[in-house]
Amino acid sequence: MDISFIKKMIKIVENSNVEEIELEEEGKRIRISRGKAPAALPPFPMTMAGIPQGYPAFQAMPNQGVPAVVAAPAQPAAPAEAPAKSEPKYHEIRSPIVGTFYRAPSPDADPYVEVGHKVAPGDVLCIVEAMKLMNEIESDVSGEVVKILADNAKPVEYNQTLFLIKPV
Repeated sequence: MDISFIKKMIKIVENSNVEEIELEEEGKRIRISRGKAPAALPPFPMTMAGIPQGYPAFQAMPNQGVPAVVAAPAQPAAPAEAPAKSEPKYHEIRSPIVGTFYRAPSPDADPYVEVGHKVAPGDVLCIVEAMKLMNEIESDVSGEVVKILADNAKPVEYNQTLFLIKPV
């Protein structure tokens, strides 16, 4: 997609009742939607890859006015506190996909792991179902399951922490 084509699409959205256009061409996707333009965007530092630092999420804009994308403001830094005691470091097992979390291979089977179980790299911890595909989530460390953070048969998000494992 060239810039002149994108500018034409923006004009179409601005000058019509169309609320949103999404186009995909050769693996590149662009979405243009109406949103109220902000008075001014706060400055933010850019990394080499062009990803804003300190802006973890994007804020949805109401469908009115001109097309705009506004980054959500960064969370204020927590005041530095002296640690009362050393917190143990746990390894997080995160969901690699969006889907439904299952602790067992079938509804009547025992869960793959429980809190307190010892696991090794390659041990199956759970299943995340996405689009009727059952994806086994395996441990990548040896250790003890300290906490299970997802509920059985409930949706999980990409990169959501599912388990905390105390490495050994």
